[in-house]
Amino acid sequence: MKRHILKYIIAILILTGTSCSDFDEINTNPNATTQVTSQMLASNMILAITRSSISNQKTFLQPFILGKYITWQEGGQESFQYNRLPRASFERLELLSNIKPMIGYAETEKLANSYTALGHFIRAWQFFLTTMQLGDIPYSEAILGETEGVIKPKYNTQKQVFQGILNELDLANELFAKGNDFGGDPIYNGDIDQWQRLANSFQLYVLINLSKKSADKDLNIIEKFKIVATRPLMRDANDNFALTFSDLDGQKYPWVNINSSNPSVIYPMLTANLLNPLKDMKDRRLFYFAKPSSVQITAGKKVSDWDAYPAAEASAAFASLQAMRASKDFTDLNDRYADLFNAEPVGLYTFWDLQFTMAEAAVRGWISESAKTFYEAGISSSMNFIATKTPNNPKYNHEMPITDSYIAAYLPTVALKGTDEARIQQILSQKYIAGFMHSTNYSAWFDNRRTGYPKFILNSSTNLNTPNTQFPVRWLYPSNEINYNGENMSAAVTSQFAGNDNTNGVMWLLKE
Repeated sequence: MKRHILKYIIAILILTGTSCSDFDEINTNPNATTQVTSQMLASNMILAITRSSISNQKTFLQPFILGKYITWQEGGQESFQYNRLPRASFERLELLSNIKPMIGYAETEKLANSYTALGHFIRAWQFFLTTMQLGDIPYSEAILGETEGVIKPKYNTQKQVFQGILNELDLANELFAKGNDFGGDPIYNGDIDQWQRLANSFQLYVLINLSKKSADKDLNIIEKFKIVATRPLMRDANDNFALTFSDLDGQKYPWVNINSSNPSVIYPMLTANLLNPLKDMKDRRLFYFAKPSSVQITAGKKVSDWDAYPAAEASAAFASLQAMRASKDFTDLNDRYADLFNAEPVGLYTFWDLQFTMAEAAVRGWISESAKTFYEAGISSSMNFIATKTPNNPKYNHEMPITDSYIAAYLPTVALKGTDEARIQQILSQKYIAGFMHSTNYSAWFDNRRTGYPKFILNSSTNLNTPNTQFPVRWLYPSNEINYNGENMSAAVTSQFAGNDNTNGVMWLLKE
């Protein structure tokens, strides 16, 4: 794995104010920090795992393009829209080298516990996303280039990586309980109770993604899931792992178009995967997600008419979607996303994600609690979040406000029913809707890959995967691994995919 050692050393020299002349001393800014602190390193890492992946308009929407919520009409066929997966990157792992110094700069033992716990969570978060994309990855020897000279780390099996992730989250739970609130946290303001709840809630998400491995005695997934009864979990949307925005430069909502700052607003159209279930269920979240077709409004429909929101098919030929866009008879993103610098906090893992995870686990028989309770809590929390975070303005709710009475009337109309499989489909359909413009880590695509829900249409005439008769199931290994760690990468490819690093290779996670 390639290491940017020089860049790291330069950054440390700058941050510590290393000087070699009177000129440097004279020109030191007295208002700038001259010493690395735990707070600084914590802040940089937390922002790296939250803000960096949504730092511009297109990267913000790419997970929703791959997840078939949105079509993208820029230039030519958008790869994610048509199922072409790129090479992945190990760059998200490079920031983990800052964990050890972050802990080392802690001023007290309790703060060291907190920063160590934070480090375990960040490691679990980054390794989880990496292995979900690829399969086997470096884990036990990863990030040892600068400290132990391991510049060609061996790959661990995906099972070993998941065992490590679960252990890291166990340690995070234990150490947050022994720590103090800490500085440098732009999400929870250093509240260790909320961080502990997040670590435990995220562990349940990791476990549900191992649903095909529930019989594995080494993993003991069902027993581990019982932390729902013994550990603190997220309580409501105030515990969301979410990035909040402001009117400051560099801190605005990623889709904002104030002063025409977002040239990409002309490219998205909302799809049938999102709009049709909302229409079928008479779900008013549609009116908060979407903007009606100007053609339908001119023709006499009201902004509150369900039929004023035509849906694009994500798998349709690019030319036909371009024609739809040119006709202006399509559904765009709600204006609130572009109008408001703080449209809503973007949740990377949310209270409703947790509720739908527990609902699925209940249907699978992993826990004894009622799936109905969790399912309805997931829907209610999603709806309440949207209603409270959106200005009460007809421009943004299209005269179809979400109220407590509406939610109470809605829930019986979408009650869980049928076989276990049917109920899992319902749960994941609602999770898909609730994840719109939130779950930016490809959660909807991962759910579809694992369960088949929500269902996506495979159009072999537009599908860019090879072969065009199937969806891809993984990213390719990073190209720089071929150059710098080729022997270990090749061994991993051979053991998993018979020597062929391709997007159709079925990783351990997906095998029964």
